[in-house]
This record gives sequence, structure tokens and C-alpha cells, in this order.
Amino acid sequence: MQNVSVSVQSSSSTDVIYLDFCKAFGASSTTSLPLNWRDMDLMDGLFGEYGIGMDGCIQRVVVNSSMSRWRSVSSGVPHGSVLGPVLFNIFVNIIDSGIKCTLSRFADDTKLSGAVDMPEGWDAIQRDLDKLEKWAHVKFMRINVAKCKGLHLGWSNLQHQYRLQDGWIESSPIERDLRVLVEEKLGMSWQCALAAQKASHILGCIESSVTSRSREVILPLCSALVRPHLEYCVQLWGPQHRKDMELVE
Repeated sequence: MQNVSVSVQSSSSTDVIYLDFCKAFGASSTTSLPLNWRDMDLMDGLFGEYGIGMDGCIQRVVVNSSMSRWRSVSSGVPHGSVLGPVLFNIFVNIIDSGIKCTLSRFADDTKLSGAVDMPEGWDAIQRDLDKLEKWAHVKFMRINVAKCKGLHLGWSNLQHQYRLQDGWIESSPIERDLRVLVEEKLGMSWQCALAAQKASHILGCIESSVTSRSREVILPLCSALVRPHLEYCVQLWGPQHRKDMELVE
């Protein structure tokens, strides 16, 4: 995002495509993961043992006293774990092979960005989208085009539309990037309002559920429950306008 901000501040237009993989963690092929580990020399130690443990895995569903039949596990990485995102990152490690534009990844959040001051920029992004579509097909993953969004940054951006699979990527004036709202003009008023709204909601919950108003009780609660909403990635969206500062304060 820093590169994009610098590009926009230099009066350059940039397009960012936010991609959404359907059931990303659950669609990760268990047969492809060990192949990726071998290419990255990660077969020793923990990853090697995990790869061996994945061979021949079966599972079934139990509801009360009813049980389904045993089925072999062909895909999926652990959900809600530290290891799950690491395994998924290894699974998508080669996703940027042959990509010319900037591809940013954080677990299953993926976005593609590039300068679009010239028509060649649009063509470069479209070619990379086609490559990502082919990669997803080979890896048995499906891209949810309806949830993919295009963010057009820059005052002179012509807002070119891109295609993916059999549809067109919808443009959006504002998009959530790792829980931070990013506007097409790179203003942060929406994010300030969102952070203040969340903090106010938590304060209301504390007021209605905690009878004590002593400093010893309220201060730890605010520090643990309220401040995280006002401090998360504040280095990126720190308010610059007086109205936003007053709102957050």
C-alpha cells in the first residue's frame, strides 16, 4: 500500500484488484502441499512429518449419535490455527510466477496492482489476471468473481474495467484492505469513522454491563477492549483532518 500511496501522490494512476478465492483454506490440495514443500526444501522436520501425516487421512461427521461414512481427505488446511495460514502461504507460494504487476498476499487475502497511466498498464494487469485464473484452475481453486473488486486510485484515473473468468470485475470507490478502509482518493475519513463507531459500541457495552465506574475497573477494560480499535494500523490511517481527529478523540 505504501508503493500505491507514493504513486498516487506523484499524480500517477493506479488500479488495485482485490481477489477472493472461494473457501481458500478448504480448497488447498493436500497432494500439492508436499510438492511445494519439496521445491522449497521444507520436507525435513515439522513439515515433513505433517506431509507424512496427511497421507491416507480420512474423516467423518458425527451429530449426536449419528455418524456419516468415512471419507478420504483430499483438501484443506487447519482452520483457526497458527499453522493454517503458514500452510496456505506455502500452497500459494508460486502464485506470482510470471506476474509482471505487483502481487501482494497475506494468508488468503490477495491483491494485484499496477500503474495505469498508459493503456499498456491496463493490458499488463489483464494479462496477469488471466495467468492467475489459469493458476487457480490448475490448483483446483475457484475465484469468486462476484466478490472481486477493482479500486481505481488517482485523480485522473479512467477506471478501466477488467474481466475475470466469464464476468467483469465490479469497481468500488472504497474497499477493505486487511480491516482498513481504503478510498479511491486515499482519504481516511471513512476509516476514522469506522474505528470511532466500533470504539463507541464497545464503550456502550461496558457502560451497560459494568456497574462500577472506578478507575481501577474502567481503565483496564478500555485499554483491552476499546484502544485496539483506535490503534490498529493507525500508522496507515492516522487522522489528518481536524474533524477526523476530534471524532477519534
